[in-house]
This record gives sequence, structure tokens and C-alpha cells, in this order.
Amino acid sequence: MFTTSRRQAMGVLAGAAAGLTLAGVATTAATADTPPTRKKAGGHQHPAAPAHAPFDEVFEGRRIQGIPVKGSRAAHAHHGNGNFRVLIDGRALHLMYRADNTWTSAINHYQTFRTPLDAARTAVTTLQGADMVPLPTAV
Repeated sequence: MFTTSRRQAMGVLAGAAAGLTLAGVATTAATADTPPTRKKAGGHQHPAAPAHAPFDEVFEGRRIQGIPVKGSRAAHAHHGNGNFRVLIDGRALHLMYRADNTWTSAINHYQTFRTPLDAARTAVTTLQGADMVPLPTAV
């Protein structure tokens, strides 16, 4: 015959309560970090990119510009550009907005950046003076 002591029962209850508390904290933290989403045709959810201020500066001898995209070009934001365009010496740097509120570029595809400006500066450093080559676009 199996008997449970009061100490064992209290240990099980305390462990269950601690587990439920941790699960609640983890769920609350996960939903707090979730970016807002916008609904696209076909039911797909895409993260809404945060607004970033435009920039125009010279970094390591290269001119980098960041321009928020509005109007007809903004309709293609679901392709990953996050409604923001970055130019290095007048040539487009392909930027992608990620679901975890970070950015990545075609030059540094395996790195993430907090802002498009950070991505552009790192791309300039990585290029080491080489010219940007445009990516082929799908029609």
C-alpha cells in the first residue's frame, strides 16, 4: 500500500504552483516582445516595421542614405523591406525586416541589426571599398 506523507504532498503542490507561475511569466514576457502585425491578403500575418528617422551621412568615405518609403512602393513592404529604403553611394542595399524587430541585409545576411542605419554602416565596412552590385529582381 502506498501512503503519501504531508511533506511529500506539500512538495508536489509547491512544485506545481512554481511551475504554473513560471509558465505565466514566460507567456507574459513572450507576448510583451511580440511586434504588432498587419493582416495581408490570404490571411498571412506580417510584422509591422517600426518607423525610423531618415538619415543621410558619410561613413568611411561612402554616402549612406535611409529613406522611409510611402505610397505605391509601401504596398510591397511584405517582401521584407519594412517600408524603408537604404542607399549606399546611390545604389540600393537590399534590407529585410525580421519578425524579431531586427533588420538584416543582403551584404550581412547572417547578422541582425537594431536599425537600418546599423545595417548600412556594417555593410559599408564589409564592402571594404567594393562597389555594390544590384540584386536581380523577380518580375
